[in-house]
Amino acid sequence: MSASTTYSDSPTPQPQSYSYSDATQHQPSTSQSTTAVAASTSSTAPHPQTRQAAEEARKDRTLAEFLLMLDEYEPLIPNEVTDYYLQRVGFDCEDVRLKRLLSLAAQKFVSDIASDAYQHARIRTNAAGGRARATVSGPGAAKDKTRTTLTMDDLSAALAEYGINARKPEFYL
Repeated sequence: MSASTTYSDSPTPQPQSYSYSDATQHQPSTSQSTTAVAASTSSTAPHPQTRQAAEEARKDRTLAEFLLMLDEYEPLIPNEVTDYYLQRVGFDCEDVRLKRLLSLAAQKFVSDIASDAYQHARIRTNAAGGRARATVSGPGAAKDKTRTTLTMDDLSAALAEYGINARKPEFYL
């Protein structure tokens, strides 16, 4: 506020003097200026609803962009295989993007299991004192030392982390 502007809370109207810059920034009445000050202080305070609405709008835009990317993406699991298993469990949907999203989720699940099984195999072979194999001489010897073999035990251990029991019953062993 400038020094040339006078405000009064008395009920009798008093003349107010303004400079050009004061007229563009302040309202002439006291109630309007109080409202303007309150609005300016509340606009600087964070609004949880506004922030939440902005976050929801950002998530919606991100989801819409992701669904548009699914139009062009061809998952490793063919659409026919996905359709077969979705039909088998009773899921009926004509949206190809949703089917591709489910296929992508299944692909990620299988990839995680394969990665975990590989880590179990690496741990198993390193715990056995390095590569516990017979020494083979010749050109294939270097290739054998770097090759990791996944076993059913490795896969079963990886699946057990996801709550899936893939072990055979004891009487089949």
